[in-house]
Amino acid sequence: MSLNKKQIQHLKGLAHSLKPVVLLGNNGLTEAVVAEIDFALNHHELIKVKIPTDDRETKGLIVDAICRETESTKVQVIGKTLVIYRQSPEQKIRIPKL
Repeated sequence: MSLNKKQIQHLKGLAHSLKPVVLLGNNGLTEAVVAEIDFALNHHELIKVKIPTDDRETKGLIVDAICRETESTKVQVIGKTLVIYRQSPEQKIRIPKL
């Protein structure tokens, strides 16, 4: 799902008050972590994930892998926090059309 600039801005505003739902541990991105992110996306649609690494390249690879594995869209990355969105069948979050 691709989002336009207005939709991303709307989701950033909604994500501002959220706390990270999933925290990656020392083992990195495991199947269990991906399953937990997938479950959280099904329940919340918009979540924050904490990625404990300072290396930009590694963080970028982890972000890409999370988005690919969970079929979600990256909204933003600030520091060690990733915000992702995936619409559920219930469409709990209404995003602007254009």
